[in-house]
Amino acid sequence: MSVVAYEKDGRIARITLNRPEVMNAINDELPGALAAAVARADADPGVHVMVLSGAGRAFCAGYDLTYYAEGNGAGDVTQPMPWDPIKDYRFMWANTQHFMSLWRAVKPVLCKVHGFAVAGGSDIALCADMTIMAEDAQIGYMPTRVWGCPTTAMWVYRLGAERAKRMLFTGDKITGRQAADMGLVLEAVPADQLDDRVEELAARMATVPINQLAMQKLVINQAIEQTGLMQTQRLATIFDGITRHSPEGIHFKERAEAVGWKQAVDERDQGTWDWTANEAIPKGNR
Repeated sequence: MSVVAYEKDGRIARITLNRPEVMNAINDELPGALAAAVARADADPGVHVMVLSGAGRAFCAGYDLTYYAEGNGAGDVTQPMPWDPIKDYRFMWANTQHFMSLWRAVKPVLCKVHGFAVAGGSDIALCADMTIMAEDAQIGYMPTRVWGCPTTAMWVYRLGAERAKRMLFTGDKITGRQAADMGLVLEAVPADQLDDRVEELAARMATVPINQLAMQKLVINQAIEQTGLMQTQRLATIFDGITRHSPEGIHFKERAEAVGWKQAVDERDQGTWDWTANEAIPKGNR
């Protein structure tokens, strides 16, 4: 079974992240499969709009930490020292560009988020042209606390500097309602209305000629790209590699291997572990 499912439904292409058993967590295969599905829809003269969603309980729970942080995955996301930054850059830049296929596609991409769109999953959701969330869904980039930097850098382009800093300095998750109020996503609706709202908007866009949709998207995207989007993403991708090979990044990976990624992630997100000293933070200092 493909890790990304594809279906054409009239003028709408439905692209579904399809690893529901791990909340569609990202492995080595998923980014390329996503880009291939986007290319397929973009090349189909009968498709006007793409709808991106996730199977099962969530949109995407980020990178599969069982696969990566515990040392089981390919790609050498934490290399033996001395590490090769270009090897790391090439691996992560390829993933960034696969996610950005949503942005670069000529046709509009509407992303539907339920459950979670966190860490690398938020990278995917925020590369879409428009994102609609369930009010109770959660979005955030928790690895900014340790072991990560969002390589697509879409937080600042959607939020502006101060709100992006508020999110990335804390690694907090926020609800769909908060994300919509902040301007991070287009809309938030009650969970039982999410499908209907996405279908309504997709159907509305699908009645517009493809060339009209393409011209509007290209003009708007050009305005963002002129601000230096690619240069920002290159820096973010380089920094992402550094975060995973800094002393703190190595400590996080070693902790995940020692106690399991669930406990290490909980210590990261709750702020109970000092990744520089590599020891628990006393309760009085939290």
